[in-house]
Amino acid sequence: MCDKNIGGGPGVSPTRTQGPTPLVIVEGFLGGAGPLLWGNFGSHCDSDCQSDAGKPRRKVIFVSIGPVSSLHDRACELYYALKGGTVDYGAAHARANGHARYGRHHHVGLYPEWSFEKPLHFIGHSVASIFSPVTSHMLLIIRFHQGGPTITKLQWLLDIGFFGRSETPNMVLSLTAISSPFRGTQVVYTLGERTDQAPRVRPFSIGSLLTKGVHIASYLSPYMPTFLDMHADARSMSYMTTSFRKFVMSLRQSDWGESRDAAPFDVTFEAADLREANFEGLPHPQTYYRSYAAQMVRTAKTNADTAIHGHHKPSIRYALLNLPLFALSSIMGSYNFSAIKPSPSVVACHNSYNDFYRSRWHDCGDQAIRANDGIVPIFSQWHPFNCS
Repeated sequence: MCDKNIGGGPGVSPTRTQGPTPLVIVEGFLGGAGPLLWGNFGSHCDSDCQSDAGKPRRKVIFVSIGPVSSLHDRACELYYALKGGTVDYGAAHARANGHARYGRHHHVGLYPEWSFEKPLHFIGHSVASIFSPVTSHMLLIIRFHQGGPTITKLQWLLDIGFFGRSETPNMVLSLTAISSPFRGTQVVYTLGERTDQAPRVRPFSIGSLLTKGVHIASYLSPYMPTFLDMHADARSMSYMTTSFRKFVMSLRQSDWGESRDAAPFDVTFEAADLREANFEGLPHPQTYYRSYAAQMVRTAKTNADTAIHGHHKPSIRYALLNLPLFALSSIMGSYNFSAIKPSPSVVACHNSYNDFYRSRWHDCGDQAIRANDGIVPIFSQWHPFNCS
């Protein structure tokens, strides 16, 4: 949990807009469905003013961005979707990752007046749990990459002046994250990411199959429905911009899926540690942070040592509700972190819980490492830095 006062509290400027500050919901897979999945979300936000017909309503903005793009690319797409203009991923980033600098053009932004004077609230969410057990296991890897980490990346880019010196991190008035993998998740390795050579992917794994599905959807993008929009404009993956031969080659070995500029790598522990080393996610005094964490496990009664080799299991009732999540949660509850190279910082924290780690981690005990919601361990769902 990571909370601060807001709206005139200590260290926070009051909202500078007339009426309620708009709320941005950062969507992921099937994001184009927006209100179709969420219903009339605005009515829930305005429940406190139903009896006051003259009170202005809160504007709710749904944003669809690349569901399998890297955090950097998603943050850029989020910024330009709100402000308008052509998505600029940055010359250095594009050159380093082998894609075009510019992406999709937004003729009109969803909230072009976004600024320090008119900040926004942000909610980062995941949608895999909405779907039936038959489809959810194919969407899990995409779910990892939603919401919270994208918004922290956006705020960091605003802080370093990536979008210009006039843009500041104070444009984010609040960040609410729901089960977000700020510090990575071991399930990405279970689904196919190699523990010793990330971002390499094991052949014939779920991750490998999912990568092929992304390439097929991108190649046929002009004919695909909106909710399957991969936002791959800068990568020339459509049949209109690449040859059939290159498409077939990408199915054999993906330059995107096995790169560091994609969703799978960004939810590894290595990528999370690199972000933290750059102080991405460092709290800003004029932003309110809240993280909602969830779990579906209980501590198993075993003779194993309490430390990194403990075992936590989900309740059997979850097998009836969502068998893929039940299976993944079971694997996560007994995962061998020592197999991951380089060794994640959470392992060092767990083995040497001292004042240094207390200043950086909310908790890295056995319960925090093993407890999970079927996708993300508890310790990763908290904001990456201490907010006290």
